[in-house]
Amino acid sequence: MPVLTAELVVDGRDPRAPALAPNGRLLCYVLAPSSRTGDHLDTELWLVDTDPAGASRRATDDTATESRPRWSADSETLFFLSDRAERGMSQLHGLTLADGTVTSLTRWRAGVLDHLPLTDPNLVALLAEDEPTEQDNRRARDRDDAIVVGEREPRARLRLLDLRTGQVTTPQAFGDRHVVDLRQRPDGGPLAVLSWASADSDHGPRNGHLHLFDPTTGTAENLGPVEVDARSLAWWPGEDGWHLGYLALTPPLLQAGTAVFDLAMETRVLRNRTAGLTMCPTELCQTDAAPLVVFADGLNTTLARLDPTGLTTLSHHPGRLDDLTATPAGDEIAVLASTRYQPANVHTGAPSGPLRRITNARPELDGIALGTQQPLAYRATDGLALDGLLVLPVGKTASEGPLPLVTIVHGGPYDRYADRCQLFWFPSAQWLAAAGYAVFLPNPRGGQGHGHPFAASVAGQVGQQEWTDILTGVDLLIAEGIADPDRLGIAGWSHGGFMSAWAVGQTDRFRAALVGAGVVDWGMLAATGENGQFEAVLGGSTGWSGIGPHPHDAVSPISFASRIRTPVLILHGAEDTNVPLGQAVYLQRALRHFDVEHEFVIYPREGHSIRERHHQLDVLRRTRAWFDHWLRV
Repeated sequence: MPVLTAELVVDGRDPRAPALAPNGRLLCYVLAPSSRTGDHLDTELWLVDTDPAGASRRATDDTATESRPRWSADSETLFFLSDRAERGMSQLHGLTLADGTVTSLTRWRAGVLDHLPLTDPNLVALLAEDEPTEQDNRRARDRDDAIVVGEREPRARLRLLDLRTGQVTTPQAFGDRHVVDLRQRPDGGPLAVLSWASADSDHGPRNGHLHLFDPTTGTAENLGPVEVDARSLAWWPGEDGWHLGYLALTPPLLQAGTAVFDLAMETRVLRNRTAGLTMCPTELCQTDAAPLVVFADGLNTTLARLDPTGLTTLSHHPGRLDDLTATPAGDEIAVLASTRYQPANVHTGAPSGPLRRITNARPELDGIALGTQQPLAYRATDGLALDGLLVLPVGKTASEGPLPLVTIVHGGPYDRYADRCQLFWFPSAQWLAAAGYAVFLPNPRGGQGHGHPFAASVAGQVGQQEWTDILTGVDLLIAEGIADPDRLGIAGWSHGGFMSAWAVGQTDRFRAALVGAGVVDWGMLAATGENGQFEAVLGGSTGWSGIGPHPHDAVSPISFASRIRTPVLILHGAEDTNVPLGQAVYLQRALRHFDVEHEFVIYPREGHSIRERHHQLDVLRRTRAWFDHWLRV
């Protein structure tokens, strides 16, 4: 039987961004490598017939980064972005299905970021930054490139492409605001436009506004502020006129608890349509009638319709659904679905289910033995219902315990483990299960899938009850004879890296830890990370909150570094702007000061996620080697 190798993990190709044609007969998706080997990620566009035969073909044959497939209203033209002419500079292209020709539609010197074909067959809305001026070019040549914060900052602006003339015009309706999302009313009416005060991800999303834009007259109406982190716009008709909805964070917190907001255009009354639910909306999908809503529902997923009187549940799905696309009538959908032993593939069907898989993006994994994955349900020390996953070593059963156990904490914290295939480049359950480890994947409070109060409970309290939630799960697995208390490890990336660093400052029970892109000082992260206000809510304060000690000091792993005795592997991208490298340097210096066994690895050119092939291979191999050394499987 073939064995799982690091190369099999990182050399795969993953389907992304499915786009279902309005007539429902054809689907396009992006096929992207799991890792990058050069300076650019070379992707492909594929077309699949949605009939049962499911014939597929590659749409283009260029070596390029191709993305964001979108269909014309008549299903005859596929629009997409490609950098085939100049690598790293995407332009809009059109594929005419009748004769298979591909036409370059823009030559915008700043590149095109996004696009939306409009119901007027002659117009496509574009999002693009300003083209460089001659003064900009001269400054670049002379290296007169001092950055004055607040001046000449890039902004994505709404532009209109006339397909008849090739002319691109820029409406002056939004001032200097940064446009981030567009959605046209299904009847061909105005565009809903979501803008930020700036492209700064710390400042912009907290200052979002909604606008109505008339593409015929070029005029706009500002509907005012929206809730924080608004996204996923969708229109729908009601008996009282048109409604415009979006997903955003539930106020007043700037963290966690995503909700569906419904703005009635006639009255301008805004309602939270998902308040009180014990599941969390993740996507809103526009149709000509009521929109579809994807919900994270515990370990699984629920698909519902947002009817005028409430939510109508349409179907339940194991694991996770992403990137939902639907026909205008809403009678056919396509989505990325990943289940327990199958990586993500494109599935199609009616919203009521069942869904049929129409791609097999990872045939190289067929026949590879995976560890048995099973859901867990248990209660926290205060009685709160919790869930998670247990993945057993390949070929082992729970009765063969006690087994070495590695706990991997998810990121976010507003994320979750769904009952899907747990095989990725970062520390993942099936990768460690193939090396003989049992793996615990907990969903502690603060995460997604259990409603707003569950998620919001960690604000200012990170590392408190979420930590005891995790420890309670570990203790349960020990009590059941599955986990060996003398061979415990802990790992995580991002917020999971924070929890790993936190754990080893609270207990010596773990014999080895991995801290990937982890937070060690919340005050420093609020000051230097790209989402500072969000991090300040999680940590509970900032460094400018007055003379310390501050609340964030009590929940920062660095405050407990003198207690750490557990060997720690630190992995971090050199160009990480989400959790800057300084966090890892801070932890490494503390461990060195207290003479704690550790290893510190920095990946050049990498951000918060590791993208380059050799670096991903290193993460996988180094992860196994670290736990093999200290847990001695």
